[in-house]
Formats: sequence, C-alpha cells, structure tokens
Amino acid sequence: MFTSLSISRKLVAAFAINMAIVAAMLAAVWSTSSSVRRETDASARAQEIYSQTVAFEMAAQRMNAQVRGYVITSDDYYAGVYTETQGQMTEALTKLNAVIVDPADRALVNATREKLLAWQPLWATRLMAMAREGRNEQAMTIIRANRKIQVLAPVLEPLRTLRTKQIELLAASKLTQDAAFTASKRAMMIGGMLLLFAVVALCFLLTRAIGRPIGALTDTMKVMARGDYTVEVSGTRRGDEIGAMAQAVEVFRENGLAKAAADQAQARTDAEQKMVVDTVSTQLSDLSKGDLTVSIEADFPPAYAALKSNFNEALAKLRDLIGSVSESATAIRTGSGEIAQASEDLARRTESNAASLEETAASVTQMDGRLRASAVAATRTVERADQAIATVGGGRAVADEAVQAMGRVSDSAKGIDSVIEGLDKIAFQTRVLAMNAAVEAGRAGDAGRGFAVVADLVSALAMRAEEEAKRARDQLTVTQTDIVTAVEAVTKVDGALANISGDVTQVHELLASMAADNQAQSAAITQISVAIGTMDQSTQQNAAMVEETSAAARNLAGEVGQLADQAGRFKVGRSANIRRPAAPARATGYTSPVRALPTAPVPALVGAGDDWNEF
Repeated sequence: MFTSLSISRKLVAAFAINMAIVAAMLAAVWSTSSSVRRETDASARAQEIYSQTVAFEMAAQRMNAQVRGYVITSDDYYAGVYTETQGQMTEALTKLNAVIVDPADRALVNATREKLLAWQPLWATRLMAMAREGRNEQAMTIIRANRKIQVLAPVLEPLRTLRTKQIELLAASKLTQDAAFTASKRAMMIGGMLLLFAVVALCFLLTRAIGRPIGALTDTMKVMARGDYTVEVSGTRRGDEIGAMAQAVEVFRENGLAKAAADQAQARTDAEQKMVVDTVSTQLSDLSKGDLTVSIEADFPPAYAALKSNFNEALAKLRDLIGSVSESATAIRTGSGEIAQASEDLARRTESNAASLEETAASVTQMDGRLRASAVAATRTVERADQAIATVGGGRAVADEAVQAMGRVSDSAKGIDSVIEGLDKIAFQTRVLAMNAAVEAGRAGDAGRGFAVVADLVSALAMRAEEEAKRARDQLTVTQTDIVTAVEAVTKVDGALANISGDVTQVHELLASMAADNQAQSAAITQISVAIGTMDQSTQQNAAMVEETSAAARNLAGEVGQLADQAGRFKVGRSANIRRPAAPARATGYTSPVRALPTAPVPALVGAGDDWNEF
C-alpha cells in the first residue's frame, strides 16, 4: 500500500510524523521559555533597580565628599562637581521611578528623595554657605564633630532596603530559571530521541520506495547519455511519479534512436559545409593579403554553387576597381604635384616681392627717420651754435681776466723772492751763532758737552734751511717763467676764440638752411613710405593666399600618394606598372636678394648735457 502512494503523499506522511514530534517538543520548550522569559524580565528589572540604587548612593557619597573639599579649599571646582552630582542623583531617581512597578518599592524611593531634600539644607547647603562666608574653620569643626556619625546613613537607608530586596529577588529568579532550563533540556532530550527514531525509520522506508528506483533510472539515463539507446528502461508500469519518470525516459530513448539517424545525415551535411567554409576561408585569407588574382576553382556541392559564382564575380569586379583606382591615383598625383610645384614657385616669387617691398619700406622708413633725426640734430646744432657764440664771448673775457691774474701772480712771486732771501740770511746767521756756541762749549769742557751737541743740531738745521730756501728760489724762478708762458698762451687762445666765433656764425647759417631742407625731404619720404606700406600689405596677403594654395596642393598630393600606396598593396594581375607615391615636395628655402639697411641710430652732434664751456 505504501508503495502505491505518490511521492508527495509519502513525503507528507513522513513530514507529518516528524512535525507532530517537533510540535510536542516545541510546546514543552515554549512553556519553559515563557517562564524563563518572565524570570529574565524580572531579573533585568531587579538588576536595573540595583544598579540605579548603587549609582544614587555613589553620587550621594561623592556629593558629600565635594562638600568637604569645598569647605577645606573654598575651590569653586568642588562646587561645580557638587552641582553636577546633584544632576546625577536626580537622573538616578528618575530612572528608578521609570523601572519600578511595585508600589512598595516606589514608596522607598520617595522616602529617600524626601530625606535627601531634608538633608541638603541641614548639611551640604549650610556648610558650603559657611565656607563662602569665610567661616571654613567653623564648618570644619562641624564636620569633625560628626566624623563618627554616618551622616548619609539615614538618607540612604530606604534605598539600601530596596537594594537588599532586589538582591533577594535576583537569587530567587536564578533558582526559577535553573529549574526551567532543566525541564527544557529534559523535554528536548526526549523529543530528540523520538525524532531521531522516526527519521531513521522513515529514511529506510523512503529509500526503499523512492531512492532505489530513482537510482536505477539514473543509471539508465547515464547509459543513454553516453549514446547507447539500446538499454531497457525499468519501472514503466508503476503508478507513482517514478513510473511517470520511467515512461518519460522511455520516450527519451526512442527519441535518441531517431536522433542518431538524423545525426548521421547531419554529419554528411556538415562535411560538405566544412569543405565550403575552408575553401572560402582560404580565398579570403589570400584576399586579406592583397592577392586579387585567386578565385575559387574547387567543385562545390549544388547547394553552394551560387556562392562560388558570386564570390568569383565579386572578386573580378574588385580587381577591376582597384586597378582603375591605382591608375587614377597615379594621374591625380602627377597633376597635384605639378600644381604644388607651381604654387610653391609662385609663393617664392610672391614672398620675394613681399620681402623686397618690406625691406624697401623699412629702408624708406629708416631714411625718413634719419632725415627727421638730421633735422632735429640741425635744429639743436643751431641752438648749440648760438650758445657757442655766447660762450666764446665769455671765454675771451675770461682770458683777459686770466692775463691780469697772472700779472698779479708774477708781482706776488717777486715779493716771495725777497722773503726767501731774508730767510736765507737768517739761516746763515743762525749757522754762525751755532759755530760760536760750539766753540764756547769746547772751552767749557765736560760741562758744555751737551750744549755742544745742541749747537751741532742747530747748525745742521740752519744748513738745511739754507738748502730749502735755495730750492724755493729755484722753484719760484721756474714758476715765474711758466706764468709768462701761460700769459702768452692765453693771449693766443683769445685770438683763436675770436676766429671760432666767426666760424660758428657761418656754421649757424648753413645748419639753419640744412634743417629746412631736411624737413621738406622728410615730409616727401613719409608719403612714399605710406604708399609702399600699402603695397607691402597687399603683397603679404597675396603671399599668404599662395601659401594656402600650395599647402592644399601638397596635402592633396600626399593624400593621393597614400591612396595609390594602399591600392598598390593589392595584386590585380595587370601588366600596368603602378608607381609608388613620390615623397611630398619639400619647400626649399628662399633667400631674398634684398637686404635691409642698417638700423644703427644717428649719433647726436652734441649731447644734451654738453656745454661749450668744456671746450
């Protein structure tokens, strides 16, 4: 009966048994887990209450310590920490009220709050106020008097009672959780053993009813997968899904036999197609290398005869096309080369004309500039000539004054000569006196030895004075001679200045005439320069257009050369010689025969800072 059931019903029955066992086991586990969850929630709440009571007590102890620190040091840091600790205590009480659900526990928390509110004014606030007023010692006396008394004990007593109660609740909850875990383990062990027994039994039945027949079908399909369709398929008469699978495999076997016959026919067709593909591939390979002379000569099957005919016809047309392109490219390349050469010749001639005009314009501009500079220089020279005339007149006056001054110097030199003669006489007399003193010192013996030395020194000094006076007289004589010579030279200079004054007057008249002529020539050359500049601009534009034409012709020649090069890569089987593209014509350097005039500036006749007085 179990064998006749469908696979889905077999599996449903097996899973129903397992699910019943699992459901019973889950019910037991759920019951114990609910108890554990309740105890866990109670434990968590008790733990939170315990933690908050500890936090509150620690904050209270810290607040009391800050009161003592502030009383001892009067440091505002302790007051700030005191205020911060008050906030922590308030936060702890708020969390306790949020967690507590038992009214008795809430009453203990409220009692702690009331005692804290009563303790702060009597202890903390009072002592800190005394410290702010400077009564630290009095506050310390109160602290010492209450040292043995637990000041915070009455305040924290309700909270400690609450904490003790939570510890007892945690212990009881732990015992309850342990008992629940033990019951849960026992239920899971019994359910697991039952589930294991059911799984083993069901596996044996399902393997016998499903696994073995499916394995036999698998072996049969593996044999068929290797191409052997002569194998017999078992189980086709079963009424379940395995029977349906066996019937489907039987259909696959019959289809495989039919497919084997079709594959033999397809193999013959594939062989013909491979021959056609290989032949066409070989021809296309030769075609990719540029050989257009090959054609298909092999015999194709009737189904591919049109392909052979079309390929050979297309190859012949492509061969004719490439040959025509090569010949046309050669002709176009020749014509474009001639155009490029002619354009380059025209460009060089135009550039030569443009350069000549440009250099002519530059030369005319330089001439104009030089004429302008000459006119300016002539004008400035006229002005300098006027200054020179005035300077020459002043020079003659200065020369007269110099002659008079030299006469006065000559008279002074005569007076100096008499002074030198007097000094010479004084030196001679001093020498005579020194000789007499030496004689007297010799008569005095040892007592006059020192005086004799002094007399010798005075005598030597007198001789030196005579020599210097002689040298001064000789120098004065030379000076008088030079003064006479200078007077004669100054007289000659005065005459030369008179001649220069006349010559400068004539130069002044000539330069004035030259300045007027230069201005007229400069105006005429300016008009010529403007006309040549216009011609130069037009010629430059023509040269640029010719350069563009030449560049376009060279580009065309290059493109045609590349086209001929690409066409020459193909082998068309013609006797016509397809020439390789010639290298593009290079622009030859062209040097204009016209040279620009030197542009050195015209030197000024007289510097702006010069003066005729320097003459």
